[in-house]
Amino acid sequence: MALRFKKRERYMIQAPLTSLIDIVFMLLIYFLLTTNFMVEEGIQVKLPQAKASAPQAQKEITVHVDQSGQAYLMDEAVEMDQLYTRLNKMIGSDSDRLVVVKSDRRVVLNKAVKVMDIAKAAGAARLCLATERENFRP
Repeated sequence: MALRFKKRERYMIQAPLTSLIDIVFMLLIYFLLTTNFMVEEGIQVKLPQAKASAPQAQKEITVHVDQSGQAYLMDEAVEMDQLYTRLNKMIGSDSDRLVVVKSDRRVVLNKAVKVMDIAKAAGAARLCLATERENFRP
């Protein structure tokens, strides 16, 4: 009578993948939350810097003034003599609409002030000059 012994199967060692997958997903979420996806569209101007600037949250009329002094109303080139009539049409009876002037920091100050005067004359009760936040280093 021959005795037969059952051969035991060897245990396979497996690394726990669930904790590794959890860590990878946590890293993915971290990088998605810390990455800045905002893309500013429009005319490329370098805004002047200010220490106390706050973002505007409402819909506004944007007038860009590039380095050469050319005015752009809502990303469309406009001559200075047409700017008044175009702004007057856009503002209409809603004099509370905000007009933002985004002027290049290298533009002659007279050009930016002239655009602000035209906007004020067109009926803009609220007018602001856009700046970008300056890195404060004491």
